[in-house]
Amino acid sequence: MTAAIRPWKVVDFDAIPGVPCPCGTAKRAFADVPDYPATVHVTQIATDAKLHYHKRQTETYFILECDADAQMQLDEEFIALKPGMCVLIPPGVRHRAIGSMKIINIVIPKFDPADEFLDGE
Repeated sequence: MTAAIRPWKVVDFDAIPGVPCPCGTAKRAFADVPDYPATVHVTQIATDAKLHYHKRQTETYFILECDADAQMQLDEEFIALKPGMCVLIPPGVRHRAIGSMKIINIVIPKFDPADEFLDGE
């Protein structure tokens, strides 16, 4: 079976370059797969993540590792985090991670940088 007709896709996140984002550095996969409605990111969250929101995208953060005092700000609430937790962030919710952490982020529909707004924009 040739690669062109295989229905599955495999990515090696070690081979994907990181790009800056309001949270830190993201490695994004599957943006080029037309039949997959999402993108999957491995994101290294910086301790100074910026408060931001999306108008169309829903994000799902799965916490892989984090500082003992890590939190998530969701609008005006602060939620304590630990590895193994998952946070669903619908469009319009202002959010930021607080503390150093590594997450898997599933973004539906596919990530679009034009749908990322810093708080106050």
